[in-house]
Amino acid sequence: MSVISVESNNIEVFPVRNAKQLDIFIRLPRLIYSHFPDYIPPLDFEETSLLHPKKSAFFRYGTAQYFLAYKDNKPVGRISAQVDPNALRQWKEPIGLFGALDAVDDVEVVQQLINAASQWLRKHGMEKIRGPYTLNVNSEAGTMVKGQKDPPMIAMPWHPEYLGKHIESSGLSKVMDLVSYQMIMGEKARKAHKIPSGLKMGSSRLGNITTRKLNMKEISRDGEILRQLYNDAWNNTWGFVPLTPTEMSILIRDLKSMLRPENYVLVEQNKMPVAVALVIPNIYDLSKNIGPTPSLLGWAKIGYKVLRHQIQSARVILLGISHSIRDTAMGALMPSLVIDELFNRGELLSYKMIELGWILEDNKGMRNLIERIVPEPCKVHRIFEAKLHY
Repeated sequence: MSVISVESNNIEVFPVRNAKQLDIFIRLPRLIYSHFPDYIPPLDFEETSLLHPKKSAFFRYGTAQYFLAYKDNKPVGRISAQVDPNALRQWKEPIGLFGALDAVDDVEVVQQLINAASQWLRKHGMEKIRGPYTLNVNSEAGTMVKGQKDPPMIAMPWHPEYLGKHIESSGLSKVMDLVSYQMIMGEKARKAHKIPSGLKMGSSRLGNITTRKLNMKEISRDGEILRQLYNDAWNNTWGFVPLTPTEMSILIRDLKSMLRPENYVLVEQNKMPVAVALVIPNIYDLSKNIGPTPSLLGWAKIGYKVLRHQIQSARVILLGISHSIRDTAMGALMPSLVIDELFNRGELLSYKMIELGWILEDNKGMRNLIERIVPEPCKVHRIFEAKLHY
């Protein structure tokens, strides 16, 4: 593979080649964002699992190159460029991805990072660049353009307000916004989402509709049900790429210690799966006031919180309604029933808030339903795209 490097006005961009550079790449956001009072760094092990080639599921099928930007011999930015064969098959277009884009407030740093990623993608035959995705569509997605002051949430990237503007100045344009909502548990929200008693799951009119929790002894089987329903539900929507069995198995492996049966909502009609949602605890509630690199005492505190489930917030990361009922009266009702069940689960687990996202900005049906409870999105993450010129 040819070496790509970019140099301009004391800014140098180099590909990551060794373990020391990889460590800088993984830890860089906390170095350049530490002066922002609203930035809370994620745990090191979480970032390593996401980005390290020996840990990340992406490298089992995809190809990527990391880049670091230096100015005056100091690291000031990072970016990844990647080719995802699953996305190429699904989208049927030569669209390459970029991700893990973080930088100081310097538009030229961002421009040079995007130039390096674009060069690498062109060498791999791509005709467009889209992102950020870290590292694939089903992981961290988008640049945060709204919500910097809101509490951090698991697998939701944080960026300063300037970053999105610098990306646009680098020649990329918005292609889609992903919006998120904070659903506060409590009577006020329940009243806003009131469902007639005769239309609740298990009632006489919906006697063939039942819901069950996660079977911890059959967690792999339930994970596969979740994967298949999610893929069926979102196939043919913008930007969709199917979840692979490997990705699901790694997700379940990483979350198993934090999951309880109530975190999994499976809706069945005549004992056939028709809707599903997975609620994951917010790891930031566990690491609060401990820092990204916990000591032994810090890990003991995290373990104690996990055992006691001392977690106040959570996020719905996967939600889907089967195509088999999508165009029926039951299909129209199902999202409301699932959200009602999320309220029930939140109360069982003592969550004070459940975050719903990412939702495509043009998904009017889901947004109208949620906005009866929460009028405005709390966070917006933006996907950018540009043609690659040869």
